[in-house]
Amino acid sequence: MSVAATADLIRTEALARRYRMGGEIIEALRGVNLVIRRGDYTAIMGPSGCGKSTLMNIIGCLDTADEGRYWLDGQLVSDLNGDDLARVRNRAIGFVFQSFALLPRANALQNVELPLVYARVPRRERLRRASEALHRVGLGDRAKHRPAELSGGQRQRVAIARALVSNPSLLLADEPTGNLDTATGEEILTLFDDIHRAGNSLIVVTHDAGVAARASRVLRMLDGQIEADSQAPQEPGP
Repeated sequence: MSVAATADLIRTEALARRYRMGGEIIEALRGVNLVIRRGDYTAIMGPSGCGKSTLMNIIGCLDTADEGRYWLDGQLVSDLNGDDLARVRNRAIGFVFQSFALLPRANALQNVELPLVYARVPRRERLRRASEALHRVGLGDRAKHRPAELSGGQRQRVAIARALVSNPSLLLADEPTGNLDTATGEEILTLFDDIHRAGNSLIVVTHDAGVAARASRVLRMLDGQIEADSQAPQEPGP
């Protein structure tokens, strides 16, 4: 399946994932079938232990399923080894975490350029793209500030810039407003709206119904399965 032949960004077939906890087998995912189209803004909700984090980890190529198949951007990634999965992560996926996950001794620009360092992008090109990403999230004047010199909202903006710097096919956010106050969280969600309107594909894992309401599609998980799939009406195309 070639990327040009499909509008599907993500496709999964019968994904299953099990964990052993002591003498017990936990079925985190039970045959998940899912299609997410390119350009979608999707929220994944559900109670703790429902499987949403496991599904996000598999979609983000941080984990692999025990059974089933997974295509990302037209590529079957469920059969890839660890090194190949790492290359897919670096090339195709941007991550935004609740804890920001910034390097404390590096300034904002250095944090943003990190994925490009791993991708062995030449230094001048790295700095140009990292600077552009910081300007995109409204922090062009904070490039030399370290995380401790930034507010929580600014740190999350740096994390978003880092996620966008590789021009990924998919932006994955795990409780992106969980450590922010209401007003700052609203600023981050407005930035996500802008990123989506610019054509990016987003998946947000959240417990917050207000966060999920910003998405055009909400998946609700329970006991390792997608229990409900609600999608906002699509506007007619040109």
